[in-house]
Amino acid sequence: MEQKRLGYGWMRLPLTNPDDRSSVDIERAKRLADEFLAHGFSYFDTAYIYHNGQSERILRECVVERYPRERFTVATKMPMLNLKKPEDQVRIYEDQKKQLGVDFFDYYLLHNLNSSCYDRALELGTIDYLREKKKKGEIRHLGFSFHDTAAYLDKILTENPDFEFVQLQINYLDWDSTGVQSRLCYETARRHGKWVVVMEPCKGGTLAQVPPAAEQLLREAHPDWSPASWAIRFAAGLPDVQMVLSGMSDEEQLSDNMSFMEDFVSLTEEEEKLLFRVRDILQESIAIPCTGCRYCVEGDRCPQNIAIPNYFSLYNVEQLDTNPSWSSQEEYYKNLLKQNYGRAGDCIECHQCEEICPQHIDVTGWLKKVSERFDEGIGEWRPWR
Repeated sequence: MEQKRLGYGWMRLPLTNPDDRSSVDIERAKRLADEFLAHGFSYFDTAYIYHNGQSERILRECVVERYPRERFTVATKMPMLNLKKPEDQVRIYEDQKKQLGVDFFDYYLLHNLNSSCYDRALELGTIDYLREKKKKGEIRHLGFSFHDTAAYLDKILTENPDFEFVQLQINYLDWDSTGVQSRLCYETARRHGKWVVVMEPCKGGTLAQVPPAAEQLLREAHPDWSPASWAIRFAAGLPDVQMVLSGMSDEEQLSDNMSFMEDFVSLTEEEEKLLFRVRDILQESIAIPCTGCRYCVEGDRCPQNIAIPNYFSLYNVEQLDTNPSWSSQEEYYKNLLKQNYGRAGDCIECHQCEEICPQHIDVTGWLKKVSERFDEGIGEWRPWR
């Protein structure tokens, strides 16, 4: 039976404490997984670093320990930024088997194989190490996730023709982006005969809540289609796309996605043209193209403990809102400071965040703008300690 093309991204699970990424609501996550599996979907995508390193263990508790192995497929990733010496990959790989409680991985990826990480993989012999695991049957399909240029993707696939698939950021907003290069990377993967897994089809929720003018266009065409469903349909309808991942955080998102992916039908040519009209509206509205992946802050990456994705989200909301409530966004900002996060203006420009950012955002430059918007607005106010 052909695998249904909606995958569950295990990185935006429901939380009991919205300020603690490791505080996953386990019982609710179980119910979401149960519903997903009950409708015939089976693909779960996790990673060593998701949910502050808890995602793999939670997937074991919610799915692996509760269902026969043939009912689900698991995709996880080698965290390239965590590798300093060859021993690290051995330790992490074995940790992942224990955390997930599996004897084999259906899909295993090198995580974010950009130029610096690819050099590290070659230096440490990571690709050869994983090839051996595949020969032993511990990995069924070997691939990598990628956030870099199409030219560099071509280099990797030319030098490593045995990679079976690539996980790419593909959505209609980034389709012709010079930074993300969705279309060019997708075409490169196809030219090398690789199948594609899509991540960020809704760009971290950006395409799930579009400006009123854009939503009106979509509703006029299909009143019962959500903006998110348009975005996922676009990605899922591309040739050689085998799976589209969605980080579903609640029951409503899960139900909506399953409703049209259970018996999937691709967009028509006219519907795709409409989406690109919507893209033009969005490009005029979105200030910072942040997806909220949190790579910039995971593992204490920011030495100033600045809540970068949270601040960017507040800034974008303020820019998009047609009836802005300045005090509302300011209060959210203050609430984060009360939790001992650094101000946007506390940035020391170490650029560690930019080295890992999949969207290639000028993080330090935007933090200055966020600081102008919020720090200057609240003056000398500091949280009581």
